[in-house]
Amino acid sequence: MAPRLSCAPLEFHRKHRSFASGDVQYSTGIANAQAWRTTVLSRRTNTPKYDAKAKVDAFDWPEIIRSLDADGTAVLPRLLEPGQCARLAAGYSNDDLYRSRIVMARHGFGRGEYKYYRYPLPELLQDLRQALYSRLAPIANRWHKEMGIGVRYPSVHADFIRRCHRAGQKRPTPLILQYFEGDYNCLHQDLYGAHVFPLQATILLSKPGTDFEGGEFVVTDAGAREKRADVVQLAQGDAVILAVNRRPVTGSRGPAKTAMRHGVSRVRRGLRHTVGIVFHDAR
Repeated sequence: MAPRLSCAPLEFHRKHRSFASGDVQYSTGIANAQAWRTTVLSRRTNTPKYDAKAKVDAFDWPEIIRSLDADGTAVLPRLLEPGQCARLAAGYSNDDLYRSRIVMARHGFGRGEYKYYRYPLPELLQDLRQALYSRLAPIANRWHKEMGIGVRYPSVHADFIRRCHRAGQKRPTPLILQYFEGDYNCLHQDLYGAHVFPLQATILLSKPGTDFEGGEFVVTDAGAREKRADVVQLAQGDAVILAVNRRPVTGSRGPAKTAMRHGVSRVRRGLRHTVGIVFHDAR
């Protein structure tokens, strides 16, 4: 049985487009933040620069596509190395990297907190956002065609971001989440405006069984024939690609749509960090 998520009154939530006064919006510290981005994340001495595109392209994409079509999720094993995970998690305390901090309990989102990165994103995350998008855009376009949705996505992420910005969605959505013992994330969908890319990625930074226990990544699928909940097993550095909201399925009467949501079960011990890469920006 999948872990149960105990949530406040709403069955699920859609991430707020604006922040309540109780949430912190950080002041700009561009010099310090940029120094941390370049020296800590991607320009370590005596180590080769991380090539996000080569790393992403090396995965078995026919299998990833098959998994996404069948289940709405697909795992990319060890997208990040342990050292990269540790450096991203350590950056949680560097407030200059973030535009705002959200305390989940204040909004009925669960327990725990998360921070949205500011632009420019850390180089590692920016490179991954671009590399993953280029692989996922053809899948998104096919899904929309199968669901009868007219929206199509350009092949280059920067072109899609310009579309978002023209519509007033100018705030970056990549985020880092932090959970302590007893924390959890209610089932939700990361929507943020009219322009929504239908796939996203979450990367587990902490090591299950060592850094934390519990805290399973949970997805639900309101399928054409049945509703189900699944736990996606992740190791440190693994990424899960998942549907943001709707995806096509085959129903008893032909093509149909299903709606997916995701969350995190209660952390029973320790500290859990994840990074979320959402491809559309927020109003």
